[in-house]
Amino acid sequence: MNESINLKWLDKMAFEGEVNGFKIMLDASADVGGTEQGPRPKPMMMVALAGCTAMDVISILNKMRVEVDHFNVNVEGELTEEHPKQFIAMHITYEFKGKELPMDKLEKAVQLSQDKYCGVSATYRKVMKLTHEIKIL
Repeated sequence: MNESINLKWLDKMAFEGEVNGFKIMLDASADVGGTEQGPRPKPMMMVALAGCTAMDVISILNKMRVEVDHFNVNVEGELTEEHPKQFIAMHITYEFKGKELPMDKLEKAVQLSQDKYCGVSATYRKVMKLTHEIKIL
């Protein structure tokens, strides 16, 4: 099984990616020749992680019949100082709101995502430290 994307150069530092039939703009900041038309590539790595694990967690909680009113995932990444600047760690914060949320089921859903289902987590864990926490708001 393979995945593929296409990335087309538009102008200066702006690129348009096509992913699963959807268009995504990428660009750089003005100080390096960009025009601020889209996000930078490295933060998109954090979006991939958040999206992968968030979809897992919601799917698992639905199967557990846990009703969540609000769910948010924040990812913070730590980069090296030297070039090539690369992530050496990412921390995921899962935020939930709802009535009488069972912490044990929230923890199980997050752990299943991290240990079994999220391919992005599995890939990133090979090259950096991944940590997480759960907050009920």
